[in-house]
Amino acid sequence: MFSVLKIAARNLTRYQRRTLLTSALVTIGIMAVLLFISITGSFKAMMIGQITDSMLGHLQIHKKGYVASVENLPLDRNLNQKQISRVTEILDENKTVAAYTLRLKLGGMFSNFAETTNIRLNAIMPAQEDRSMPQLAGRVVDRKDPTVPLLQKGEILVPELLAKGMKVKTGDVVVLVANNKEGSINGKQFVVAGVLEQVTGPGGRDGIIHLDDARELLRIQELEVSEIAVRLKNMDDLPRVAADLGKKLGEIKNQQGKPIFELHTWEKLTPFANIARMIDLMTLFIKIMLIAIVLVSIMNVMIMAVYERISEIGTIAAIGTQPGRILSLFLWEGCLLGILGSLVGTMASLAAMYLLNISHITFNFGRESNLLLTARIDPGQVAFIAVLVIAVSILASLQPAFKASRMDPIEALRHV
Repeated sequence: MFSVLKIAARNLTRYQRRTLLTSALVTIGIMAVLLFISITGSFKAMMIGQITDSMLGHLQIHKKGYVASVENLPLDRNLNQKQISRVTEILDENKTVAAYTLRLKLGGMFSNFAETTNIRLNAIMPAQEDRSMPQLAGRVVDRKDPTVPLLQKGEILVPELLAKGMKVKTGDVVVLVANNKEGSINGKQFVVAGVLEQVTGPGGRDGIIHLDDARELLRIQELEVSEIAVRLKNMDDLPRVAADLGKKLGEIKNQQGKPIFELHTWEKLTPFANIARMIDLMTLFIKIMLIAIVLVSIMNVMIMAVYERISEIGTIAAIGTQPGRILSLFLWEGCLLGILGSLVGTMASLAAMYLLNISHITFNFGRESNLLLTARIDPGQVAFIAVLVIAVSILASLQPAFKASRMDPIEALRHV
């Protein structure tokens, strides 16, 4: 085995220009793939973090059928006190859950005493929301006092679009009017505690009030919530945790024997999940292109190597070299080309990532500006790409190697 490997390495050094050109092509392909994966992967993680850490959480739990009619903000599909207790008991037992927050969603009318418009409201428990949505505070601008809690009873965070349209600023007094599920109308005055920026753009009409204020506005005696948003300690656990919680919640039935709860991960609740899937699809296509580059380049080199060395192949076959040994010789040549390209390409990619990170390149996403572009990649991805290139190199060498091993020695020696 070692002697075959040594001969294969010597054969590659005999054709230095061809070996360098082929290795360079493989190296460039690996660099392109690893840099693309590292940059797009970092952007994807940042985008998901912005959405899950300031709005959605990693997953949400609702009463069955709520999400299908969420645009109407139905108050008759809220979770009651008993159902909330069942869910929170399950969440408290799960060691992978970092925090969760109770929310009550409702629609109403917003008035500055001169004009009136409609508004969507998220009623929250500030302490729970702060633990579950660590980036929420960063979305609030023009706060009355950044050192005090984000929201207190009697205060409202007004969406930016509404604040501009109604000319409302921090400290102003406004009125909210809402119908409860029995159709009764009630109103309550609030003080504007800040303006709430949207994650993805200036649109949106979602304000935030205290859950106790929402209960007073809707005249709700016992606790009711529309959803429970959950944050995990490690987002990589999301598929497993979602399956586990979904199974436990699915076992809880109503009197008709139907499930009471439904669970949705963040991908099911926002269209930005499509962007994440598009990034994954683009990454797959880039990997396919890398396979094509390596396959064509290595196969071309090995075919030319077999063609140029027909007489040599005939000579070693005539002196008794077994076909299997000839086959392994050419396979090792292709494998060494793949290993060389993988090593150089990986080291060049890591160096390029380092230079990119110390360059401090910034970009904008949604309402966020001057976000730092960082190139990070999982070591497992690097290993996978390297192994993939080596495997494809061996695969590309298989046909030329098989052809060389099947040559008739007499015919090969006659070749000029």
